[in-house]
Amino acid sequence: MKKVSILIVDDHKLIRETWSFILASDSRFEVIADCGDPGEAIQIASEHKPSVVLMDINMVPMSGFDATGEIRKVSPNTKIIGVSMHSQPAYARKMLQVGAQGYVTKNSSREEMVKAILEVDKGNKYICDEIRNIISEQVLEPGGEGHDIQSLTDREIQVIHYIKAGHSSREIAQELDISLKTVEVHRHNILKKLKLKNAASLVNFINSNPSLY
Repeated sequence: MKKVSILIVDDHKLIRETWSFILASDSRFEVIADCGDPGEAIQIASEHKPSVVLMDINMVPMSGFDATGEIRKVSPNTKIIGVSMHSQPAYARKMLQVGAQGYVTKNSSREEMVKAILEVDKGNKYICDEIRNIISEQVLEPGGEGHDIQSLTDREIQVIHYIKAGHSSREIAQELDISLKTVEVHRHNILKKLKLKNAASLVNFINSNPSLY
């Protein structure tokens, strides 16, 4: 039986090593490589055409969303599973929109990760139980506060990531190699989409919703 070849992409070395050890100990899988750089992941995928990529979505300067799209171009038959701390359904939808076949959170068990890999390798889509449960709750309890998280762009999500880390607008501009004015535009659009009044309310929203970012 041919093994499922796997590429693990995560900017935390310990996470990469842990999943490499767990999956390599399963006779059904072969971990061909692991890396913490999206650009390197694209190169590895182009050369080795792995069956499945486990893709962390929270990386900079290239997000997992962007890397997924690029890998789909260089290796169309590779199946990609988004892996993230975010349990917000909008992130799962966004990953599927850019070409991923699955999405699991870092709260998922080893058994669920294995199930996800086997399912997407067969050509099926897979969304973890945590996300599906949240979607079910939203259907049963519609409404909420109206924060339009799904409409945020990849760049806006990156800006939020830096805001959460305590970076000023000037520091964000330097990190992302964009103008200060562009950062301010992004912040304005974030407030508008999340229906927040000011920077203080944005910080409060981020701190009150640690699972979102």
